[in-house]
Amino acid sequence: MIFAKQALLADGWASDVRLSVDGGAITGLSVGASAAPDDQCVDTLLPALANLHSHSFQRAIAGMTEYRAAGKDSFWTWRDLMYRFTAHLTPEHIEAIAAFVFLDMQEAGYASVGEFHYLHHQPDGAPYDDLAELSARIAAAAQVSGIGLTHLPVLYTYGGAGQMPLQKGQARFGNSVDRFGDLVAHARRAVADLPEDCRVGIAPHSLRATSPDDLAAALAAHEGGPVHIHIAEQPKEVTDIEAWLGARPVDWLLANADVTPEWCLIHATHMTDAETRAMAHSGAVAGLCPITEANLGDGPFNGPAYLQAHGAFGIGSDSNVRISLTEELRTLEYSQRLRDMARNVMVVEEGSVGHMLYTGAARGGAQALGRKAGTIAVGQLADLVAIDSHDTALMALPRHQLLDGLVFAATDAAVTDVWSAGRHMVQGGRHVAREGIVARYRAAMDSVTAAL
Repeated sequence: MIFAKQALLADGWASDVRLSVDGGAITGLSVGASAAPDDQCVDTLLPALANLHSHSFQRAIAGMTEYRAAGKDSFWTWRDLMYRFTAHLTPEHIEAIAAFVFLDMQEAGYASVGEFHYLHHQPDGAPYDDLAELSARIAAAAQVSGIGLTHLPVLYTYGGAGQMPLQKGQARFGNSVDRFGDLVAHARRAVADLPEDCRVGIAPHSLRATSPDDLAAALAAHEGGPVHIHIAEQPKEVTDIEAWLGARPVDWLLANADVTPEWCLIHATHMTDAETRAMAHSGAVAGLCPITEANLGDGPFNGPAYLQAHGAFGIGSDSNVRISLTEELRTLEYSQRLRDMARNVMVVEEGSVGHMLYTGAARGGAQALGRKAGTIAVGQLADLVAIDSHDTALMALPRHQLLDGLVFAATDAAVTDVWSAGRHMVQGGRHVAREGIVARYRAAMDSVTAAL
């Protein structure tokens, strides 16, 4: 049982809330209750967010790409450095890095993750004896960290728009459509021992890394569940796709694929107003990664028009250069303010921006990962986060302003506890398996950096 002095329920704030959890889900809820001696007692309980977009291995290069070389630095120069780094990662490294990243996410308040997994093969592109060796490593990392995993094997066939051949640095990513089908089947077996809340979807990497025929074939073979795709992240990507396929990426995708609420369109940074409205009306989730988008110079999302069209959104940590739930939401709003030279942008008409950002991301993230979560209600997964309302950044705020304080003033240090489908993995602000996971991560990074 969990007892909270206050909790944000599906229908609003309530005091003295007692939850029963069984089989990973909330099975009972009472308001105005009293705590029992054996209850896990917390201050303020919220629905935990899903981190809907992660490339966990990229955490290992955080800080390594912030040196300006001659000429203009861009997403594309960053990508080249990332490719060179991946050549040194072993399966053991990948597992240790992923476990640490998942721990970091949980301590920041996330209960689940969508791992957009495109590192499949050996450095020369040859498959491992087990085609899903590296998917199994991600599953092992999820097992030890206890995070809720939606595993998203990536179809990555070409090196650029127009079916360009893969570059040397992309050899570890590449699969034909047929081999991708085998990979997904192997990945499903690799995660079979994880808890029942684990999901497996698919992730066509992007329009530039697939082709219309390959995308159609992969979707036709898909057994159902989440479909994630990078879309319109960079202006060059937009112009390249338009020159090749005759339409801008979002326009082309909506016209040529059955985009449903099971889809998540990652970044969708460079859209016209018409594309923005059409994407919102599709029911797909916009997968926004504001810290990474700022770090890579992608540009801001078209937030106000998307919200006006009732679009669903969630947040992800993408490159994992900085894992912070509060900062991710804050950066989303601040990117809009900087562009529009206005305040309190990401809310329709009037209301609390922090509440809209937090609850919108909770619902949209759960939708994107295929998790029955995002609110606190009977029947929902027990994806829960507790915060301390007496934190110095929150202590002066009335209850109805707590989410504004959490998003705009607090740090992730306000997080005290996290449950991932009922698994109580963060207690007193620390992951219960922190010492072992951190030790393995340090050993892996020592090994990788020695090889560079």
